[in-house]
Amino acid sequence: MATLYVGNLPWNTTSEELTSFFSQYGQVISSRIITDRETGRSRGFGFVEVEDEDAARMAEDLNGKEFGGRPLTVNEARPKQQM
Repeated sequence: MATLYVGNLPWNTTSEELTSFFSQYGQVISSRIITDRETGRSRGFGFVEVEDEDAARMAEDLNGKEFGGRPLTVNEARPKQQM
């Protein structure tokens, strides 16, 4: 399993919409939109878990692809850096 970072999402995007969109390009395991802890509003990015064999191709195919009128930023997610 691999995780893709998806940035520049429209503020009203749901996890279901993200899964539906990415499912057109490969097998999606799960997706989640990151929200602000204080307000609960979307922070404009999320993560999509996909099969390893689909990850690189999906990142390449979907980076810059329009979603909700905005060009997506898609790349393989990197582990959060420890401080």
